[in-house]
Amino acid sequence: MADDAADDLDDLIRRVDPDRWLTSRFVGDAAAQADLIALYAFDHELARARRVASSPLMAEIRLTWWREALDEIYEGRPVRRHPTAEALAAAVRSRNLPRAPLEAMIDGQIDALDGGALEGAQAVAWADAVEGSAARIAALTLDPTTPSEAAAPAGRAWGLALQLRAGIATREALAPALRAALAEARAGATQLSAAAFPAALPARLARFDLAGRKPGPLAQRLALVLASATGRL
Repeated sequence: MADDAADDLDDLIRRVDPDRWLTSRFVGDAAAQADLIALYAFDHELARARRVASSPLMAEIRLTWWREALDEIYEGRPVRRHPTAEALAAAVRSRNLPRAPLEAMIDGQIDALDGGALEGAQAVAWADAVEGSAARIAALTLDPTTPSEAAAPAGRAWGLALQLRAGIATREALAPALRAALAEARAGATQLSAAAFPAALPARLARFDLAGRKPGPLAQRLALVLASATGRL
């Protein structure tokens, strides 16, 4: 991907997903950082497909468009001209990333198209399918030898925190699941390599959501610096 296109995508994620953009700054390798941003851009596009569509049917059409983009990427065909699709294709091909987690992210969004609030097991299932899968493939992007499943609980915690922020579930309803996910995330993060550890860092920020806090930029950065330095969420 051209440098200008990579910079544009980085600017996009800094604007629409500032917390995970911040965690990506803890990736030392510039190429790996750009590939991680491509993954987060894909996640953003899937969420946007649900958010901006006028109906569940239109949302499913948008999500199917991304499934077809995956077909192009994994079948080695020319990829549609879209900055995120092109960046994702470059990341998949350069790092030999598996399709299954990306497909699971789409499936998770489609499963949630009924428009109702996610509760209990549904909320956890969505978080696992979408953000748990994103965390797994993020870990593989950063280190292909790391046990990527160890990053999944961190993704689940992040997904549950996003639901709290969106107001689609109450703190009382999600707090037990988020607390459990954070405990699993802390244990799982110890299995990740130093290179893959930033894939789990969003879970450190989810701790603020569990506490009902909205930290400022300095508090966020300090929390992430300490987590990265100690290898503990």
